[in-house]
Amino acid sequence: MTVDLRLLGMAFAGVLSLSGWVSAGFAQQLDCSNPVAQVEMTGCASLDYDKADAALNAVWKQAMAKAQEMDKSIGAGDVPAATILRDAQRAWIPYRDKACEAESLKARGGTLQQQLFYECLTRMTGIRTDDLASFATEY
Repeated sequence: MTVDLRLLGMAFAGVLSLSGWVSAGFAQQLDCSNPVAQVEMTGCASLDYDKADAALNAVWKQAMAKAQEMDKSIGAGDVPAATILRDAQRAWIPYRDKACEAESLKARGGTLQQQLFYECLTRMTGIRTDDLASFATEY
């Protein structure tokens, strides 16, 4: 039996696009203190990512406020810190997504693949949150 990898990839992309809906629908039913089935583990990984993303967004506002504060004293011709920070974030998001897609290939085509993807998103988002928090408080 030959598997068409393009179709498998499209199916995986479809599952990922529905994951927000699935997470919202199952969020109240999941016991993430003791997930047993793969669907529960994946759902809990998705919820963990949602929390990490919310934390990132909160810290992003602080980092951007700090960048805008820094911009009050920039010299003529200097690129505003807010612009640099925004551009860095816009570059980081697709990098994170592709890096996590690649990491999830360890379980390509299996039910674990989506869980690995979310776990990677959560880990990388946490690291980025820490980086932005440092920017907001140390500069």
